[in-house]
Amino acid sequence: QVQLVESGGGLVQPGGSLRLSCAASGFTFSSYALSWYRQAPGKERELVAGITRAGTTNYEDSVKGRFTIARDDAKNTVYLQMNSLELADTAVYYCNARRRLPNYYDYWGQGTQVTVSS
Repeated sequence: QVQLVESGGGLVQPGGSLRLSCAASGFTFSSYALSWYRQAPGKERELVAGITRAGTTNYEDSVKGRFTIARDDAKNTVYLQMNSLELADTAVYYCNARRRLPNYYDYWGQGTQVTVSS
């Protein structure tokens, strides 16, 4: 079955760094666009970063210059390198895999908690 498993979350001080990983299985990873979303308490889930199957990236404005998304198709893994973390980055981070053609598929992981606190 399809699985997306996030790891790498934890507690970090402001200004610190974390690298999130999402290990995928059960589908053709290289055919999917990949994204990281996050959801903070009381807020809607938002797109943080995305990467196409060709490697084109996009970022939410608040994380530009601080976060980097990367994919390793040989390892079926997508990463989110997070630097210069801020209190506002505290959220549950979710990995997403999506393709639209020829058929629509949308897969989600269970999430990993990132807490930025002094």
